Amino acid sequence: MKVAILAGGAGTRLAEETDVRPKPMVEIGGMPILWHIMMHYHSYGHNEFAVALGYKGEYIKRWFSDYCSLNGSMTLHMQTGGVKRHNPNAPAWSVDLVETGLPTLTGGRVKRLMNWMTPQPIMLTWGDGLSNVDLHKLLAFHKAHGKLATMTAVRPPARYGYMEFDGDRVLEFTEKPQTAEGWINGAFFVLEPGVVDYIDGDDVMFEHAPMQRLAADGQLMAYRHDDFWQCMDTLREKHLLQKIWDGGKAPWKSWSDA
Repeated sequence: MKVAILAGGAGTRLAEETDVRPKPMVEIGGMPILWHIMMHYHSYGHNEFAVALGYKGEYIKRWFSDYCSLNGSMTLHMQTGGVKRHNPNAPAWSVDLVETGLPTLTGGRVKRLMNWMTPQPIMLTWGDGLSNVDLHKLLAFHKAHGKLATMTAVRPPARYGYMEFDGDRVLEFTEKPQTAEGWINGAFFVLEPGVVDYIDGDDVMFEHAPMQRLAADGQLMAYRHDDFWQCMDTLREKHLLQKIWDGGKAPWKSWSDA
């Protein structure tokens, strides 16, 4: 199944990084968070991507071009200028880098990507959130209910540690757990072609009117994911993801290094 990824926002809350690059290109472990997201989909067999560009889209184009050109060994034929690249470990991806406009909001970017792709169900996520969501189970859930849209519902990580008391005595302390109450939109959608009819134009937030109308029509279902999920909206969250990666057991790393 084709995968659409939104990578066009300005990421103003991460200005320390996004003054020079779009947020999906902020690095975790030396690779952009966008690459981590794509590798997760790749590990489940999804290799066709369409990435919505906007803010500093040329940075993303340049990165992918350099990634193809500079990774692995190469043979140069000096008289002809021919180049043969040898990179057997490069993922077999097809990546469309689609200009969707600088001021376009998320709904407009989704609509443009869905119109770019052939009319078929697609997967969709944001270019700034990591998860170990089981994509096989997500897709099976979507196919089983027969509605137009599935979103992954997650429990957000708590910002601070959680304490449980007996009077003034602390019974339990957990450092930044997932919150026990409430579910939020964690992206990682599966969408049928009919979803495009719920998006009026470029100046629409997908999370507002389109999703509200889908819900009102009984066409929006939630796949509950009760494990790891973390967005990267702030520098603190970027450092958190880097710390998890450095620990060698990143939950979202569903691929092998071989």
